[in-house]
Amino acid sequence: MQRLDYQVVEQAIEWQQRGETVWLCTVIATFGSSPREPGSLMVANAEGEHVGSLSGGCVEEDFLARLSAGEYELPAVIVRYGDQHDAVEGAPVRLPCGGILDVLVERLAATPENLTHLEQLKASLSGEQERARHIRLTDGKSWLAEIEPTGPRVAWQEGEEVIKVRIGPIAKLILAGYSTVAAACADFALSLGYQVVLCDPREEVTRQMSLPAGVDFIPQLPSRYIATPDACTPSTAVVAVTHDPRIDDLAIMEAVKTPARYIGVMGSRRTTQLRAERLRRTGGLTDAEIARIHMPIGLDLGSKTPVEIALAIMADIVRVRRGRALSEL
Repeated sequence: MQRLDYQVVEQAIEWQQRGETVWLCTVIATFGSSPREPGSLMVANAEGEHVGSLSGGCVEEDFLARLSAGEYELPAVIVRYGDQHDAVEGAPVRLPCGGILDVLVERLAATPENLTHLEQLKASLSGEQERARHIRLTDGKSWLAEIEPTGPRVAWQEGEEVIKVRIGPIAKLILAGYSTVAAACADFALSLGYQVVLCDPREEVTRQMSLPAGVDFIPQLPSRYIATPDACTPSTAVVAVTHDPRIDDLAIMEAVKTPARYIGVMGSRRTTQLRAERLRRTGGLTDAEIARIHMPIGLDLGSKTPVEIALAIMADIVRVRRGRALSEL
């Protein structure tokens, strides 16, 4: 989950600012089933405190025990978990899911250079453009560079000297207005590691609303928030599910001017047709801009309840984020 990875880097910076050495762990490859995808982060200090995760708990327990025993003093080392016949550094942990996990462990002493790199990494996670983090295994030196628009999150083959990890902005969900569907979307998005922002100026609606912890609530028109600099990045999804044209239409009219990857609005097919005509006529949107809007929103799962509708919406957002066409499902 990317938001968790952001918290990992924040904690690493805090420990470094205290003068502590930290061990930054990155999942660089998975084989078979595994709880976390390549690129996922965990950080630990010499006291055994840690933030983030690599698996369901067994890997973390083994890693912290070895760290306490004085292992991982090299600037960078790769440890394999789950393979009983090819374990690096003797890490005989069998993953419950039956998968195999390769983990890069970096020892980062509290130096100005390492602190600057971590701050740059944090800025990349909260910025607008993806970058590539390079880690040289021979001496642990790391740096950030430009990266091509598409490609794997981790690029590395056994025997290569440099590992390249794609670093991108945190996935973000902007909910344009409150509704029971919006609240359910927030639940799903938080569990997926998204930053969630809900905007709604309607006091009569928000007075009784119930949102999960972790949602940033902004009592203003969603369109105004969406129009603010850096509110939307290529990792942002904008979702309007209020059935109130004053909220929904203005939000998506503003969203199509941004780099947001996913823009969706709820409504029946008849409502969608009327909305498209209205957006052309009064909003001045072009056919290309209207084509960017997912309406009706979400996958066609036959959803009926708010939670089912939210599931269909978030599944479609994940589909688009992962670059899957509907014809591939």
